[in-house]
Amino acid sequence: MGNWIINHGLTILWMGINIFLFVWYYFVYDLGDDYIYTRHLLGCCGRSMRQQLDKNLSFHKLVAYMIGLMTAVHIIAHLLNVEWLNNSRQNVYDDLSTVLSQLEDAEETTYLNPIRIPTYFVFTSIAGLTGVIITLSLILIITSSMEVIRRNYFEVFWYTHHLFIIFFAGLVIHGAGRIVRHQEETDPPHNFTYCKDHMYNWGEIPECPMPKFEGGFPKTWMWVIGPMFLYLCERILRFIRYTQPVTYRKIVMRPSKVLELQLVKNGFKMDVGQYVFINCPSISQLEWHPFTMTSAPEEDFFSVHIRSAGDWTNKLIEIMEQLLGVDGPFGTASEDVFDYEVAMLVGAGIGVTPFASILKSIWYKFKQSDPKLRTRKIYFYWLCRETYAFEWFADLLQVLETEMEERGMGDFLTYKLYLTGWDQNLADFFSVNFDKDTDAVTGLKQKTNIGRPIWDKEFELVRKVYPTSGVGVFLCGPEALAKVLGKNCIKHSDVDPRKTKFYFNKENF
Repeated sequence: MGNWIINHGLTILWMGINIFLFVWYYFVYDLGDDYIYTRHLLGCCGRSMRQQLDKNLSFHKLVAYMIGLMTAVHIIAHLLNVEWLNNSRQNVYDDLSTVLSQLEDAEETTYLNPIRIPTYFVFTSIAGLTGVIITLSLILIITSSMEVIRRNYFEVFWYTHHLFIIFFAGLVIHGAGRIVRHQEETDPPHNFTYCKDHMYNWGEIPECPMPKFEGGFPKTWMWVIGPMFLYLCERILRFIRYTQPVTYRKIVMRPSKVLELQLVKNGFKMDVGQYVFINCPSISQLEWHPFTMTSAPEEDFFSVHIRSAGDWTNKLIEIMEQLLGVDGPFGTASEDVFDYEVAMLVGAGIGVTPFASILKSIWYKFKQSDPKLRTRKIYFYWLCRETYAFEWFADLLQVLETEMEERGMGDFLTYKLYLTGWDQNLADFFSVNFDKDTDAVTGLKQKTNIGRPIWDKEFELVRKVYPTSGVGVFLCGPEALAKVLGKNCIKHSDVDPRKTKFYFNKENF
């Protein structure tokens, strides 16, 4: 230990000074009164960090791809190693390789080449056996994560994904076999430069004692113990939240096969746009499904709207009043909506749910004259394939539309509804009801548009009306729409930081 400090003392001192300076000035900039206004201007840094954290699924997939790639490289390398070690034992290469491969685990020496019988080694050694197990686990995890399986056979995906426990357990044990070996110190030292040419006289001349080798200390556990501990703490916390009772306040079944659940849970606190995981034990003890909450933080309950979209949701709608487990809430990028002066909210189908919470909360803040509310304008876009999908949320828009007009705030919310599905019957229906004061589908004053928004024009309009504002663009919808909105955010953002800039945020589950 003393020698190690002597050899590396300067490096330790240099690293220590740098860490100290980093921490010290971090607190200076973060807490110092001199930087209050600077921190206010740089608040967008926090917003950018939230956007990065909201990409957790993308990051999760990237990590999975890298694990898969590095596993393939690792396996190929070891297969080549086994071939080379076996050839060395059979005198295929040079004399030195042969001598090193013939060293036995005896009193005066320790072996270097672990291969005796290649197949036996691969399937019976600790390294070989755990390698096979973790490779099979990883193959099952990756293949069952394909979208076609995840969408149609969710339980297969769910159960096989938990093979990660076996994967990491095997990974920790994998290095315990210590098959990658290095040379130990001997007394007197084994002079490699001289002794490699006198291999047949090892142990007979002073300069060349028999070399000794040992396996490297396994270190994988040092890298995974921290994340695994955090994961265990998170699972314990989720279990505690799961055991807390949830009661029904109201159950509404919409004709469009959308189930509205209003729930109450002691100590439950939420923010706009957040989501919860819901478990129904009578359907499956292990399945947890995410649903964005449609209630506002100001309400004394929390609600979710569940559309019939698969086996689990269909069964839940059938049994409705069974016991539920609720885990959450969990944050999303939609929580940042109040950080922007102008917000563009885009929902597709049932993806409108986070915006129900946002619009409700904004309305409560207006009625309470909340001085912290920065938002001055909201543009709301809702895209649906079928007319019945407008049903449940149109009620909320009608209430907001009426109350805002009564308070002289009709310009605060601009909403545009788009019907993307189309047939001749709908065309006839719209033409017959065209002259009515309210929309024939939703009953709102704003008429439903047919087709899809021309996003280039929508962004240009917002930019023209608000030439110096930061505009938050929030989407809960499909990936294809996310790409379109993301490109428009980049295209219409001004290079001058004092002018209009669009910030794209997308819900991820």
